[in-house]
Amino acid sequence: MLVFAKPLYFILMVIPLAMIVWYLFRQRRAEATIQFSTTQGIDKIKPSLKVRLRHLPFVLQVLAIMALIAALARPQTSNSWENVTTEGIDIMMSMDISSSMLAADLKPNRLEAAKDVAAAFINGRQNDNIGLVVFSGESFTQVPLTTDHAVLLNMFQSIQSGMIEDGTAIGLGLANSVSRLKESKAKSKVIILLTDGSNNRGEIAPVTAAEIAKSFGIRVYTIGVGTIGTAPYPVQTPFGVQYQNMAVDIDENVLKQIASMTGGQYFRATDNKSLKGIYDEIDKLEKTKMKTSQYSKKYEQFKYFALAAFIFLLIQVVLRYTVYRKIP
Repeated sequence: MLVFAKPLYFILMVIPLAMIVWYLFRQRRAEATIQFSTTQGIDKIKPSLKVRLRHLPFVLQVLAIMALIAALARPQTSNSWENVTTEGIDIMMSMDISSSMLAADLKPNRLEAAKDVAAAFINGRQNDNIGLVVFSGESFTQVPLTTDHAVLLNMFQSIQSGMIEDGTAIGLGLANSVSRLKESKAKSKVIILLTDGSNNRGEIAPVTAAEIAKSFGIRVYTIGVGTIGTAPYPVQTPFGVQYQNMAVDIDENVLKQIASMTGGQYFRATDNKSLKGIYDEIDKLEKTKMKTSQYSKKYEQFKYFALAAFIFLLIQVVLRYTVYRKIP
């Protein structure tokens, strides 16, 4: 990119502009006129190349002055680069995919709402390793820690309720996430655990899994999803799937205990807006640290403009004293 260190010199561009105005004025006054009764016979005579290019010496003179002014303005190019040092955060997202996540108190249901909001969260964490663990009656790793967020998002959208045995094994989901983070060398290790129920399956109790997370310095943010009171759940009937209002059962005490033990926080999402707000809050709490050092080196380019001015003047002088030489 070309920049000028002393752009005030461009004020001198009024000089070539004044020269052009004066030249046009002088040309108009210097034109001689001869009256003819008719132009028949001479109107077909075409002017020679020399006549057509008679203004070229003046044009070259103006270009030379403009190039000199540009050279005085000190044109420069710069070479800039930066060194970026990041202290990334490793994040495992542990998501409940049990059948109760199909409840429609969040739109279109809890699972789809959670997937959409989590995807937006992932898109804003470009420097972090993020993985995904899903659980219901069992738990497995859908995506290990990765910076390839395109693959992560693709796999994220493919998860659905019914992939594994039904139930709510919060302890297994948390323990599985811990196993993926325990060897991490990141400065900050985080688990975001989202569920809409109470632990009723699995060999590992949620509090036991929280103690393991604490021993590895892993912070756990827990999110309880579901409205207060009752929510419409899909139920299979002889007439197809119908929605019936059922009580929302979230073990908030356990989720709060997990968050407190590990230095995280507990959140309750009762609708789509509050769920998005929770992820926004977590995003603010867990910011990637970044150090940036910028360097820049400038190169003077005036010599090219000065050379152009010299060439224009040289051609102008040659033409003026040869082809367009005036004899008094």
